[in-house]
Amino acid sequence: MNTIRFASKAFFRQVRSGEVIVMISAIAMAVASLTAVGFLTDRISLSIEKQANELLAADLRIRSPEPIPSGWVDEASSMGLDTAISQSFPTVIYSSENSGLARIKAVSSKYPLRGQVRIANDQLSDEYPVKKIPNENEIWLDESLLYRLNIEVGDSISIGNSEFTASAVLKYRPDQSIGFASLSPTILMNIESLPATGLITQGSRVNYSLLIAGEDDVVESYSQLMEDIIPNSARISDPSDSSERTNQAINRAKQFLSLTIIISVFLSGIAIAMSARRFMKKRMDMVALMKSFGAQKRFVLNTIVIQLGMIGVVGVFFGSLFGFLVEGIISNLLTDLFVSDLPKPGFKTLMIGMLAALILLPGFAFSSLLQLSNTSPMRVLRKNVNPSPPSEIIVGTIALISLSVLLYYFVRDITLLSIIVSGMSVISVLLFYLGQFMAKTLGQLRGGAGASWRYGLANVSRRGKDSAIQIVAFGLALTALLLLTFIRTDLLTEWKKALGEGTPNYFLINIQPSQKEGIKEILESSDSVAPDFVPLIRARMTEINGESVQERVYPEERGSWLANREANLSFAKKMNPNNKIIDGTWWEENYDGSPLVSIEESAADDMGVKIGDDLTFLIAGEKITAKISSIREVDWNSFSPNFFLVFSERALESFPASFISSMYIEEGDTGVLRELQINYPTVSVVDLDPILEQVRQIIEKISIAIQIVFLFTLIAGVTVLFSAVHSTIDERRFESALLRAVGMKKKNVLISLLSEFSAIGLAAGVLAATGSSILAWQIASRLFEITYIFNLSLWVLGISSGIGLVCGFGYLASRKAIESPPINVLRNN
Repeated sequence: MNTIRFASKAFFRQVRSGEVIVMISAIAMAVASLTAVGFLTDRISLSIEKQANELLAADLRIRSPEPIPSGWVDEASSMGLDTAISQSFPTVIYSSENSGLARIKAVSSKYPLRGQVRIANDQLSDEYPVKKIPNENEIWLDESLLYRLNIEVGDSISIGNSEFTASAVLKYRPDQSIGFASLSPTILMNIESLPATGLITQGSRVNYSLLIAGEDDVVESYSQLMEDIIPNSARISDPSDSSERTNQAINRAKQFLSLTIIISVFLSGIAIAMSARRFMKKRMDMVALMKSFGAQKRFVLNTIVIQLGMIGVVGVFFGSLFGFLVEGIISNLLTDLFVSDLPKPGFKTLMIGMLAALILLPGFAFSSLLQLSNTSPMRVLRKNVNPSPPSEIIVGTIALISLSVLLYYFVRDITLLSIIVSGMSVISVLLFYLGQFMAKTLGQLRGGAGASWRYGLANVSRRGKDSAIQIVAFGLALTALLLLTFIRTDLLTEWKKALGEGTPNYFLINIQPSQKEGIKEILESSDSVAPDFVPLIRARMTEINGESVQERVYPEERGSWLANREANLSFAKKMNPNNKIIDGTWWEENYDGSPLVSIEESAADDMGVKIGDDLTFLIAGEKITAKISSIREVDWNSFSPNFFLVFSERALESFPASFISSMYIEEGDTGVLRELQINYPTVSVVDLDPILEQVRQIIEKISIAIQIVFLFTLIAGVTVLFSAVHSTIDERRFESALLRAVGMKKKNVLISLLSEFSAIGLAAGVLAATGSSILAWQIASRLFEITYIFNLSLWVLGISSGIGLVCGFGYLASRKAIESPPINVLRNN
């Protein structure tokens, strides 16, 4: 008979059997997990990245101290990209009574290319988004400027040679940042109004920006093209350069989603292995009968492979359909949470899910297929003749290789993969030997336990290797789910703590030495925490080890930009608590020697400097040289004043300095702000809440996405637990029926089953909770760079979940056999 016809008939005859359904379910869950998680990961990542582009108001920004050449704009337009131009610079503005320092931001008509500007009609009105820029001869200005100039919306102010009407309060613009250069109160104006002001002349210090937006691949092509064209003084930025806090959140979210993919694949592989094991046991009699009628091993093996392929095709079909539907439902739920629409899913992700099934199925079912093909014809006469199993080392190696290849294709994160694969391998070995140990010891238990309990525990010993394999399956599934739970909990806690109550939400800039005490008194009288005043001195670096910074060759392009820009220096006796020395030493508290400087880690790397190098600066027409004494790691996420370069305290004390400070003011406590602005009009009070809110929104959406993907992965874990219980259910049904036939009550049969499953669940739960805690600590500290906090309640939950889930699934799978008349079960066997 034709092999394909025979295999097809056998498949359709057995398709409704429990082990085939479980195997199809395992494959379907693998494909569904990978397609749904893959779709979600791709689409949510793209959406979050697009929203993160608001931090630039574009997909790409080219910033230059010189006017943007028209050729750059023409090239972008020819590639189908949207463009906008902005020019920004500080200047003094005047009302009829007062004056103040502001930062002018003149923009072209298409600004912003990403995100929206929000304005209000006056100080007391609600803000609303707009899709336009100010009309000519009109401006939108920060609220603090209204107080400083003592004007209202509708009044006129003088900027250079022109008069402008303050037509709205500027509440938010997408490309706000927390750099010192951009923290001055902002005035947004139409770029067409700028020439009439006469403010830009030869030698004026102006930041010119070209904003670019469009399809990702086109933007990337344009960026690569411009890298070879722009001068050293210009700099190309994408969203990854704009906000360390946001980028860190996005990168951690991607790593977590990668972790869920790894866990989903791992769980699916275990489910396939366990269901294939039952598939093998149920078909040994059929294979023995086929061989007794003359079937060759090759024919048998081909038949099994074809059946397995059919199972795979059905599983892939339903898995792809289910994954696509689940992703669609989840995406609809998330639509309202994202500013931009979620991008459409790609066909590539669907193909990857199918490819995964083709790798997982042979990888995890190979040992069972090989064992089944070796079944002896003697089994027709003697049921206790079982084929010898292949080497556990060979089986484990094949499964590990297939899993590693598949996961590397998906994740491409060697550190994460090495932690998971090596950790799970060690845990699986420990689980197996723990099962072997239990099989040897539990059968010898005697004493006070009831007969039903003793019988159930003895079953663990009687099943020997089967019990050990079940403990491995349960333990690995629980380890994977607990690991995901631990990381998810720590990650969400870290985000909540990072942007929690008390995060500084205001900056005070341009504080003069004589103003510090007065500002401190105002804040203390309102129960606000007295701020720390940090000195700020403007300077330009001129030499590194005696070599001109303009002629020096730098390891990174950013190094040239850092060395040649106007630098913000500070000096301090003690190091900022948000900083950490990674090389060298901080100076002594009363140090009075030659000037020393501490440099931030990334700046040192990009400029190619090290401990002992000399940096020369020009400050107020005077040169000063300082030796690098330490390299610091800086927590830029702290929203406290941080600097790339900090000098020893007395190195810069002879130079004039202003001071800056950050502080937290509760929402609605505007009296303090108004008092500061009225009494100290020259001090810039900068509201960071719009920036913080932007970061909070992105992190909140990432958190929700993570929660949803986490719940979906739990479903994959349930499939594994069910398949593990189901793998030995036939034996348990027969034993239960036999026990009842000889007079044991239903209650006692149930107790014996629950005692066996409790022992297996306890062993799996203890090792899984311990192993997942160790893995979570490694991943949290090495990959996510967050503090891992051991959670005893989750550890206990892991153990209790192991017992509860194994017993629960065991009861559900065995209930029918316990409640059915014994004669029915015995007849079928």
